[in-house]
Amino acid sequence: MADLRNTFVGIKSPNPFWLASAPPTDKAYNVERAFKAGWGGVVWKTLGEEGPPVVNVNGPRYGAIWGADRRLLGLNNIELITDRDLYTNLREMKQVKMNWPDRALITSIMVPCEEEAWKAILPLVEQTGADGIELNFGCPHGMSERGMGAAVGQVPEYIEMVVRWCKQYTRMPVITKLTPNITDIRKPARAAHAGGTDAVSLINTINSITSVNLDTFSPEPSIDGRGSHGGYCGPAVKPIALNMVAEIARDPETRGLPISGIGGITTWRDAAEFLALGAGNVQVCTAAMTYGFKIVQEMITGLSDWMDAKGHRSLDDICGRAVPNVTDWQYLNLNYVAKARIDQDACIKCGRCHIACEDTSHQAITQFVDGVRHFEVMEDECVGCNLCVNVCPVENCITMVGLDAGTLDQRTGKPVDPNYANWTTHPNNPMARQAAE
Repeated sequence: MADLRNTFVGIKSPNPFWLASAPPTDKAYNVERAFKAGWGGVVWKTLGEEGPPVVNVNGPRYGAIWGADRRLLGLNNIELITDRDLYTNLREMKQVKMNWPDRALITSIMVPCEEEAWKAILPLVEQTGADGIELNFGCPHGMSERGMGAAVGQVPEYIEMVVRWCKQYTRMPVITKLTPNITDIRKPARAAHAGGTDAVSLINTINSITSVNLDTFSPEPSIDGRGSHGGYCGPAVKPIALNMVAEIARDPETRGLPISGIGGITTWRDAAEFLALGAGNVQVCTAAMTYGFKIVQEMITGLSDWMDAKGHRSLDDICGRAVPNVTDWQYLNLNYVAKARIDQDACIKCGRCHIACEDTSHQAITQFVDGVRHFEVMEDECVGCNLCVNVCPVENCITMVGLDAGTLDQRTGKPVDPNYANWTTHPNNPMARQAAE
């Protein structure tokens, strides 16, 4: 059996699946239910400083994007940090940690960008027995207008400064949560690293408006006829999150910095992809809000079964395995050749591949052969773009086949480069040339 036990910056949990800081982790009742369902850890919903309570809207807080089958693809939220009293949260956190000592309990914190504010709250959190803290530098709405959240996360100097304060005033591991609402994710990650953070977590939500009501002309969700930008999450943001995780994992200045991966994780496969791109564990929110806490059981079983089938004995066997294969476009092997192939037995003759290729690509798929409706790839026109694969409604009906070394490329009329399989040492690879020199 694959060993899913996870140790992240010294924090142990029975599996790598944590609930992210969000509505599902706002109180002891939710967290207890989550632990009973099997979650390895939680990041408690973001705490603020002592004082007047945060006031949330008493109306719709979520906007949504759905697929054709009404499956939730993206969720936009305008909810703020916890609106519950600080000491109520601290008391509940302490009790939950006592009840579940084998689970990870992380405290998310957001207070003003002032040293005294951080110095005051950190000892209070430490007394709960929490395993670590997560600095919320990501929220793009509500709190950022008050100089917190993404307003801090978009300024690397502020990130480094606050991280240094936290490392000075607490013994707990510090995880810095980064905002994706920035041009280059490596810069805030480098700043957090320079400040001494133990890890980073990403991504937080993306600034967004999901839709506009065309009767009232108000953005959704609408509060008394008006709307606001919010934070976008869910399966739709996964590609953005994967790229940002990979950018940090392969950056020479942050290489080796532990990463907690967040963003659209819904299945065990999603989690495995984050782990392969350098994440040490993963955090989940929208999937739990959509399907309930027990979805973690499918994630655990699926990841374990896949690891068993592939011979991976522990999470260390897969963490970061894909990072060396992420490169810049200029280093891709331009001598590699692949062509599309259509499985005629699986083809349902819908014609979507032909239309896509004929109208928007390279006119490489037939529509009729001898007057009979028939779709087949013309190799001399196919450039291997794989658009047809992506628009085909039948899984594995169209596949991409790499041509063997020496095979004639009918598009160019030249043989396939016999060294394409050894691109890391090929003389046309600039990185290989530099290494040789």
